[in-house]
Amino acid sequence: MQQLTAQELAAWLQDETRTNPVLLDVREGWEFAMCHLDGSTHLPMNEIPQRFAELDEDAEIVVICHHGMRSYQVGVFLERQGFGHISNLSGGVDAWAGAVDPAMARY
Repeated sequence: MQQLTAQELAAWLQDETRTNPVLLDVREGWEFAMCHLDGSTHLPMNEIPQRFAELDEDAEIVVICHHGMRSYQVGVFLERQGFGHISNLSGGVDAWAGAVDPAMARY
């Protein structure tokens, strides 16, 4: 699994020569409602074991949580299920708010 910084993900999303990844936000509903990256797919961590088949295993997927720990665990799980292109947003939405989008709500 690749680790991406907030700055690296921001550059990827702005690079018109690259296909945007699936932004998979695995936080709880209240967290997602408070703040999230535009275009994110919300699939709470506790639903991943039952719903991971809804995801394209060939897609580039960036897993996102608050600080990067839950997303790392989900990334490991997805890789074990055969997903080959998983990245973890290091530092999660907190790092994104600090480095990329200071207007994003923080908690």
